[in-house]
Amino acid sequence: MPVKIPKFKSAAKEAEWWDAHPEVAAKIMAHAIKAGFARRGPFRTVTMRLPVSDIQAAQSLAKRKGIPYQNYIKMLLHQAIQKELTAE
Repeated sequence: MPVKIPKFKSAAKEAEWWDAHPEVAAKIMAHAIKAGFARRGPFRTVTMRLPVSDIQAAQSLAKRKGIPYQNYIKMLLHQAIQKELTAE
């Protein structure tokens, strides 16, 4: 059964909803992995310096969602890029 994600009036409301529904993010990630989306390539390894506080926050949020923090950071980056592309 597909997951129903509501429309949000603000980023804050969206963040609240995702924080209250970590199982949805986990279900989406599991589906993506099963469908092969997480393995699509080609891939390129990148190295970037991030503030320790951002990494710690990502680790904490990812843990609540039940996913590895590096996957969580990749997911956030992908979502931000897609949002910017559709805004153009």
